[in-house]
Amino acid sequence: MTQPNLGQAARYDVTVAPPADGSTRARLGELRLTHGLVETPQFMPVGTNATVKALSPDDIRDVGASIILANTYHLYLRPGHERIERLGGLHRFMDWDGPILTDSGGFQVVSLGDLRVVDEEGVTFRSHLDGSIHRFTPEHAIAVQEALGSDVAVAFDQPVVPSSPRAVVADATARTHRWAERSLVAHRRTDQALFGIVQGGLDPELRADSTRFIASLPFDGICLGGLAGDETPEQRDATLDLAVPLLADDPRPRYLMGLGSPADLLEAVHRGVDLFDSVMPARVARNGQLWVPGGRLNIRNQRYLDDPAPIQDDCSCLACRRFSRAYLAHLFRAKELLGYRLATCHNLTFTLDFMVRIRAAIRAGTFPAAMAALRVRAGRVSGGEGAVKSA
Repeated sequence: MTQPNLGQAARYDVTVAPPADGSTRARLGELRLTHGLVETPQFMPVGTNATVKALSPDDIRDVGASIILANTYHLYLRPGHERIERLGGLHRFMDWDGPILTDSGGFQVVSLGDLRVVDEEGVTFRSHLDGSIHRFTPEHAIAVQEALGSDVAVAFDQPVVPSSPRAVVADATARTHRWAERSLVAHRRTDQALFGIVQGGLDPELRADSTRFIASLPFDGICLGGLAGDETPEQRDATLDLAVPLLADDPRPRYLMGLGSPADLLEAVHRGVDLFDSVMPARVARNGQLWVPGGRLNIRNQRYLDDPAPIQDDCSCLACRRFSRAYLAHLFRAKELLGYRLATCHNLTFTLDFMVRIRAAIRAGTFPAAMAALRVRAGRVSGGEGAVKSA
């Protein structure tokens, strides 16, 4: 099913629509951006500071990434968006020739707590680096992202913790809507797509109203914000079950921000979400938690010191092709940086391979039947996250 061109910088085609029987809302798509094609459903590794921690651009390509996320707030503070622009833009700066999505910086700014003040015009905040005072408005957030030159920019919003009181959520959601309109007016770069963000917390009325409002605006994509926080998986699923059907006839990609565990990705794809990002695969890797079919293993456990097997037999990552669990266990005990690189390569390869398996099942028309096996591979157990395999 070919969808109309959404704008000069983005085109999204749904290549396999959800089945008519309603057994799943999972769909297959192709998102064409200035720097390349992104097959969806897709996961975006996070390169907060213009680098996926511990990995080179070649590593990022090898793990199977087709698009990465960089952080507007962090790059604005260091090294500065104007410097990156002078040096040829973010793609040249970090030597990544594939698509890049930049978040708006809203999550980082409003999460500073006592270090920030929100008003109608924007947010005044203190840098977490040196305490210097800065101000973000929708217009400034867009200007920073245009200077960075990402393929996809995101409208400035005011996210709040999902469990926040209704009055707090309602106020932030209404402000997000006003800032969305200002972000659209401010955006000028024709080779850069712009996504809007739905808020509304876990409140059904607020979430539905926000979904309709953001969908009424001429964004190139729809972000589902205000989730992947302190809500339960059941609350998140219920929110998606409310919001996504409201977008059923909308031609744009749907992006759930901040979701990263394979088990949670699977459930969100099942409910009709197309794009995801999270620091989780890389972060838990640096702590020695390695994702394998059925759960995780903790490479710091003593049992792996003499284990000659690879982390995972059927994995194509650098760590599994060339090294043993014993070697990884040694590297982590010795606090060698190579250990962090190899572990991150593995977890991102596992995550992106998992998305390949999901897409293959959707393409074959077998996704509903494959859900049980995919849940097992993802390590879905009672209580949510995959089990941690330990000695």
